Amino acid sequence: MALSDFQICDRDLEDAVLQDYLKADRIAVDTETMGLKPHRDRLCLVQLCNPEGQVTVVRIVRGQTTAPNLQRLMEDENILKVFHFARFDIGTLLHHLDIETMPLFCTKIASKLVRTYSPRHGLRELVKELVGIDLDKSAQSSDWGNTENLTEEQLQYASNDVRYLLPAQATLMQMLEREERVELAIACFQCLPIFVTLDLMHFDNIFEH
Repeated sequence: MALSDFQICDRDLEDAVLQDYLKADRIAVDTETMGLKPHRDRLCLVQLCNPEGQVTVVRIVRGQTTAPNLQRLMEDENILKVFHFARFDIGTLLHHLDIETMPLFCTKIASKLVRTYSPRHGLRELVKELVGIDLDKSAQSSDWGNTENLTEEQLQYASNDVRYLLPAQATLMQMLEREERVELAIACFQCLPIFVTLDLMHFDNIFEH
């Protein structure tokens, strides 16, 4: 691949890579799966990016249930994990690898709290406005199960989904502070594990009348 700041690990983070990521105060995280139902669709990739822009993709194999180094990183209380639509990703990590992710920041929730002037809160729209990058999402709906033979287009897509999250999160944090909604955002993020537990137990809309 042409990406010099991109590396692939199989099954788990290598020890040296883990140590690099443990130095960060925040990291961007994303997952790629075979679909949107954790009980049916397996986890294929976990992507990470640190503040220096180093991207790591961890390839998860069928039937894998643990990734100790990845778990250590994701459960480190001193490192903020930044997602876009965290509810799905942390549910996937919990169901497939028994990882309980905290603390976390969801750029989708933050966007809905402060970008109330826009109805569009997808990652592409967010990154385009806040970072000035137009993401190519053409590989979004593709076969991630063939992890040994992913195309360069797929790897570029997986890389870009985390590469611009931290700059977007920094801008959203400034907006939250300006609009005095930081505490509200944090409270929303802290509620996500409860919603994930309900999702994985197949409870739907229990807060409705």
